[in-house]
Amino acid sequence: MPVTSLPGALEALGRDASDLARHPVLHASAGTLLTLGLPRAGTTPEWVGIWIESGRATFLGAATPPVGPSIGHGVTGAGATLVDLVADAMRRFLERAEDYDARLADLQRRGREAPAREIWALQRETSGLRALIGRALVVLSEAAGPFGRAFPTAEKALPSLREELERVREIALTVQQSLSDLILMRNAEESNRIAQTANRLSIFSNRIAVLTNTSNIRMLGITYIALLLGLVSATVLIPNTAATILGMPSAAWVPGYWVDALMVVLAVIPIALVFSRPWVLRMLRELKASETRTSEGIDDLPEFAESAALTARAQGDRPLESH
Repeated sequence: MPVTSLPGALEALGRDASDLARHPVLHASAGTLLTLGLPRAGTTPEWVGIWIESGRATFLGAATPPVGPSIGHGVTGAGATLVDLVADAMRRFLERAEDYDARLADLQRRGREAPAREIWALQRETSGLRALIGRALVVLSEAAGPFGRAFPTAEKALPSLREELERVREIALTVQQSLSDLILMRNAEESNRIAQTANRLSIFSNRIAVLTNTSNIRMLGITYIALLLGLVSATVLIPNTAATILGMPSAAWVPGYWVDALMVVLAVIPIALVFSRPWVLRMLRELKASETRTSEGIDDLPEFAESAALTARAQGDRPLESH
C-alpha cells in the first residue's frame, strides 16, 4: 500500500507523532522519511514530509510549493519540488527572523519597562526557529548524499540553497545572542537592585547593632554602679543592724565597752573584707570609665538626642533679657 500522508509514513515506520518533532530523518526497512518544519502562526510548525522508497521521493503534508529557483538552475522532477520547497521554507525562515529582530529592537527600546516574560518568550521562539533551520540543512545534506538519486539534477541548486540557509541561520543566531545579552543585562540589573536592597538592610542592621551596643554599654555601667552601691550598703547595714540589736532594752546587760568594741569590729571587718578584694578595687579604679560609658550610652539614645536638639533650639529662639 503506497504511503500518501505523514501519519501513514509514521505507521509504516512504526513511529508516532513525537518522533516526527525529534528526528528530521527516520529510517526503517519500509523506507525513509525526511521532514521539514515550516513556520506558521503560533508555536507549532507546519510539518512537511518527504517519503523515499525504492529511490523515489513522495512529498507529504503540504501543497505544491511555488515555482522558484528550480527554473533558474534547470532542475526538474522531484529535485525541482525539493529545491522549491526548501526555497519557500527559507523565505519563511527569513521573514520570521526579521520579525524577531524587529521585536528585539522594540524590547531594547522599551528597556526596563519590557516584561521579562516577553524576552524569554522571544528567546524560545528564536531557538525554535534555529532548530527548524538546522532541520532543513539536515534534509539538504541527506538529499545531496545518500538519497541523491531520488532528486535528479537537484545537486545543481543545493550548494546555493545551503549557503542561503546558513546566512538565515546566522541572522537567527545574531538575534538569539542579542536576546541572551538582553537577558544577562536584565539579570545584572535585578542583581544590582537586590544588592542595593541588601545594602540598605545592612545599614538598618548596623544601626540596630549600634543601638544594641549602646544599650549594653549603658547597662554595663549601671550594673557596675549598682554593684558598688550594694557593697557599700552591705558594709553599712552590718554595723547598723548590730547597733539596732544592741540598743534594745533586752541587751542592756551587755557592758558599754563591749558594745563599743563590738561596733568597731562590725564596722571595720566588713569594710576591710569588701574593699580589700582585688576585683572590688579594680572596679573602683574603673568607676570613672563606667560613668563615662553610661553617660555616652545615654547621650547616644535617639530620644535623648532629640530632646537635646529641641532644648538647644528652644534656647536659641529665646529672646535676650535686658539688664
